[in-house]
Amino acid sequence: MSEERGDEVPPTDRESPVGQPVVRGDATVTGQSAEQAKAFDPNDPESIAEAAETVARFADNTAGGEDNVFMLRGAAACAALVRGEGSYKAAAERAGGDVTVAFIRKWARVHDLPQSIRRYVAMGHVAPTAAKHIARVDGEERFQLAWAVLDGDLTVREVRSVASTVNSGTPVEEALADHGVTPGELELSLPTDTYRELRRTAAMEGKSPDEVVSEALEERFS
Repeated sequence: MSEERGDEVPPTDRESPVGQPVVRGDATVTGQSAEQAKAFDPNDPESIAEAAETVARFADNTAGGEDNVFMLRGAAACAALVRGEGSYKAAAERAGGDVTVAFIRKWARVHDLPQSIRRYVAMGHVAPTAAKHIARVDGEERFQLAWAVLDGDLTVREVRSVASTVNSGTPVEEALADHGVTPGELELSLPTDTYRELRRTAAMEGKSPDEVVSEALEERFS
C-alpha cells in the first residue's frame, strides 16, 4: 500500500523518514537507483556534515542547476540539517555562507510535501520553484494547488499568487478561479472500446459521462 492510500484522508505531509530518497531512489521516476540517490540521516554526525555541505552548494547553485532531482536532494539535505541541528537558524549557521533561514525553511517544506507531489516534481511536471509555493499551503488545499499546476498550466508566478491568496483566507477554489482554473476539470483520452462503453452506460443510466466516471473512480478509491 502506498503512503497515500487507505481508509483515511490522504496525508498532506511527508510520511516517509526525513532524508530518505523515497522518490529520488525510484528508478521508474528519476532513472537512478536507491544506491545512487543520497540519503541524509539527521541522527548521524557525518551525514549531517555532508548535508550541510550539500545545502551550501545548493544555495550557491554551483552544481545541478535546474535539475529537478538535484533540487529534491538539496531539499532533503535542508530537512535533515534542520532535524539534526534542531532549528532553522542553527541549520543556516551550520551551512554557512549566504544560506539564510528563509532558504532552509522553504526547501525543507518541499521535502515534507506528500510523495505524490514530489513525484511530479521529480518527473519534471511541477517545477521545484513552484513546489516551494505549494508547500506554503496547508492541508488538502496543497493538493488542489499542485494538481492545478498540472491541469491548469499555472506559471510559478501564478502559483505564488494563489498560495498567498489562500493563506490570506480565500478558499482555494476561488483563488484558482481568478486564474482561470476550475478544480476537478481534467481532459482524458480513453481507448476506443472504453469510450464506447462509457457513452453506452451513460445513455442507459440517464447520466452524463462525468457522473459515470466519477462514480467509478469513487468506488475505485474507496
